[in-house]
Amino acid sequence: MPSAFSHAVAALSLGTAFFGSKAPARVWVAGAVCAALPDVDVIGFRFGVHYSDLLGHRGLTHSLAFAALLSVVILPLARSRDGPTAGRLWAFLFLATASHGFLDAFTNGGLGVAFFSPFDPTRYFFPFRPIVVAPISVARFFSGRGLEVLRSELIWVWGPSALLAALSLAIPAITSPAPRGNRG
Repeated sequence: MPSAFSHAVAALSLGTAFFGSKAPARVWVAGAVCAALPDVDVIGFRFGVHYSDLLGHRGLTHSLAFAALLSVVILPLARSRDGPTAGRLWAFLFLATASHGFLDAFTNGGLGVAFFSPFDPTRYFFPFRPIVVAPISVARFFSGRGLEVLRSELIWVWGPSALLAALSLAIPAITSPAPRGNRG
């Protein structure tokens, strides 16, 4: 899995693509939380849940069904009068949550992601897996291995996320018409 930091960065870049810089803070926070939340499944290890189980790591909480359901649950908490429409906000929250599993499927470790759980337990990876898998333990993350993970994530998650955000902010500026008073 990429680190929680990188999952949040990916969600924030998606938010920029959806809303530019014009969304209330609660929308940004909700997107970051949705992107990191699927890893709550690691709690199961303490209760004897096996990695490959339905409720195991990268199982149900990494599925598209979970992303859809979580988006419905979080939607009322993230909405505001001055924010995006419900449909647009739901789509963002869904993609932010789903991005977690997609990033995990690009890692070089683990058992794969059960995208279609609970209907199909098959776990998937993408053929191209350049992201170094992060250790599940917080203590192991703050080690030499963690630095290797962060270096990988800077290249494969943060870089593309920054590019998406920059393009999302630049394209409206490029395509919008010039102000009427400046037609020299």
